Amino acid sequence: QVRPVESGGGLVQAGGSLRLSCEASGGNIGTYAWAWFRQAPDKEREFVSAIGWSSGRTYYTDSVKDRFTISRDDAKNSVYLQMNSLKPEDTATYYCAGDVSGNWYDTQSYRLWGQGTQVTVSS
Repeated sequence: QVRPVESGGGLVQAGGSLRLSCEASGGNIGTYAWAWFRQAPDKEREFVSAIGWSSGRTYYTDSVKDRFTISRDDAKNSVYLQMNSLKPEDTATYYCAGDVSGNWYDTQSYRLWGQGTQVTVSS
């Protein structure tokens, strides 16, 4: 059973950068498409970015375009989310999700979920 394990969260000032990592423990990251979601306090979990399984095509929600970059390194069995120019509104718990079936922007479409990593951006 593949288990996504996130790391890399932390506290950063506005304008700073963080890189989140998601390792596919127990499996091959290249087998699935992967996405990042985030959930702020008292808000629903929302789509952030995704990367395709074979094509490597990437998708972003509008609020992070030109600031965040998703990538995958099959040799390290990991997916990454490089986050630049961070804003206080990016503060949330970030989740790695894999094995999508259906709408890539919908949490219900993903079978594999990590435990999340906290990102806090101070103003």
